[in-house]
Amino acid sequence: MRLVLDREQRAFAASLEALLAGADTPSVVREWSLGEHGSGRALWGRLAAAGVFALAAPEEYDGVGVRPVELAVAFLALGRHAVPGPLVETVTAAVLLPVPDLVKRLVSGEVMATMAYDSPYALDGDAADLRLVLTAEGLHHATGHGPVRPSLDPARRLTALAPDELLTAAPSIEQALLLARLTTAAQALGVGLALLDRTVSYVQQRTQFGAPIGAFQAVKHQLADAKVALEFARPLVFAAALTLDPADVAAAKVTACEAAYTTARTALQLHGAIGYTAEYDLSLWLTKARALRTAWGSPQACRDAVLNAADGPHW
Repeated sequence: MRLVLDREQRAFAASLEALLAGADTPSVVREWSLGEHGSGRALWGRLAAAGVFALAAPEEYDGVGVRPVELAVAFLALGRHAVPGPLVETVTAAVLLPVPDLVKRLVSGEVMATMAYDSPYALDGDAADLRLVLTAEGLHHATGHGPVRPSLDPARRLTALAPDELLTAAPSIEQALLLARLTTAAQALGVGLALLDRTVSYVQQRTQFGAPIGAFQAVKHQLADAKVALEFARPLVFAAALTLDPADVAAAKVTACEAAYTTARTALQLHGAIGYTAEYDLSLWLTKARALRTAWGSPQACRDAVLNAADGPHW
């Protein structure tokens, strides 16, 4: 399998990178974590205009059809820049919702959606315009939300949702959950790559014993291990985007999230005491790597999905 992005996909990635590079996302994240959503909503609108949410909606709903590879490209960039908000949840809602007008408003960025699934808590229920609860009975609308609770990642604020009106009793749940897990994997990969880039830059500046610590063999080995883990995860993420096979997606999710988490631990160790401070921008990626590790499927749940697929019939 040759996993190389085509010209249009590379152009899309470059345009998103340019958009996010000029957005000062650390400031956006810090405001978001305080419940101030103005700059985050403005960035959300620019992402919608760039076509990010259209990648999960059918053409008759103003989308371009479900494009898993392009979604992986987009969410890698979103993770690299630590963009806040219920990004995965909005994409999932675009797949699940049976209401054309709502999906069109999601695609345009006018409406931001969040969703509770397998937990009473949803991400950013205070910021979302549309709150959904996915249960065994179907997809429900939630009219309000509980108190805002902090999470490990300050930019991921949690609120309890209670199911209310039933929107559909038979949503296309399998594809939606696969896309949620895939986009989480791509986001985690982007987080890990950002952590690695920032750490490589830092070890070239910090000195001990009269030399940059990046010149020390032990530091090189740690960074090389992180690089190998992330580059091993990258083709798994894009292969899963091509196949959308549940086992492939689960393998991509656990591999990318574990690689990002390992890179976060390496970054924290090599930065030393400054890495522990919330005021230092590195913390925005460190906490996100930990939070994404269990979002939309714990490491054990993903490993079980891979092993269960491997235990199928043998001829």
